[in-house]
Amino acid sequence: MSDFYTEQLVKRKASMGTMVAKAALIALTVVSLLSFFLFPLGILFFGIMIVADIFLLRQLDLEFEYLYVNGDLDIDKIMAKQKRKRVFQTNVSELEVIAPTGSAELNAFQNIKAHNFSTMNPDHKTYTMVVVKNGQKEKIIFEPNQTILEGMRMLAPRKVIL
Repeated sequence: MSDFYTEQLVKRKASMGTMVAKAALIALTVVSLLSFFLFPLGILFFGIMIVADIFLLRQLDLEFEYLYVNGDLDIDKIMAKQKRKRVFQTNVSELEVIAPTGSAELNAFQNIKAHNFSTMNPDHKTYTMVVVKNGQKEKIIFEPNQTILEGMRMLAPRKVIL
């Protein structure tokens, strides 16, 4: 078989904002429990907070899976190791350029809004990919491993800068 297949899973690092949001949710839940003892409708507030905790805490625990098969790159967001959602899909034919984040090759694309599908860890090396989809340019920041980069480079050697 001549299929080129690789996948990579990266876990997003919890930022300070994420940790503050988790602490605030838990604190509000404790306050809502105390309000249950003070007035009768406090049970409603407590119930709403429990439901909010379940849904929002799942949203804050993120992983990204990069799946590269024969020129197609799919990026899925995995929330709380339970729910998966495809957030980005492209083919190498739509690729404008892929280079290390901050490199000079990306200077022409500074005004494009970026979607960050990386771990947000400053110690990890990220790459920025610019693709043209439906006439619109999109900038994607992610952390591909060497196998994904080499697979893309085989199909578009002038567009992949390592």
